Amino acid sequence: MKKLALFGALILALSGCASTDGDTAAANDEAAAAKAAIAAAEAALKKARSVESEWRDAKKKFMKKAKAAASKGDYKTAIKLANKAKFQGEMGYQQGVSQKNAGPWLF
Repeated sequence: MKKLALFGALILALSGCASTDGDTAAANDEAAAAKAAIAAAEAALKKARSVESEWRDAKKKFMKKAKAAASKGDYKTAIKLANKAKFQGEMGYQQGVSQKNAGPWLF
């Protein structure tokens, strides 16, 4: 009985040690993914800005919150917000290009 309890305690201790290394690696992966998502969003916003068609909330709301979440270690939220900003940057660019020659419509 004592051997079984000792064996169980040993297994529990070793599994705790193994998960610590895995958690660190997972956190590093999430941090890298968040950094990449923020960089991609900034590139998309810069492209939209080049045709003067950046959407209102993309930089002021989503990017600001994404960077704040990443600095706090909330990488999932940072990625989610950065992806929203990237989408708005891409759509803003498409809108700017498609409406480049738009003007008033006269009868």
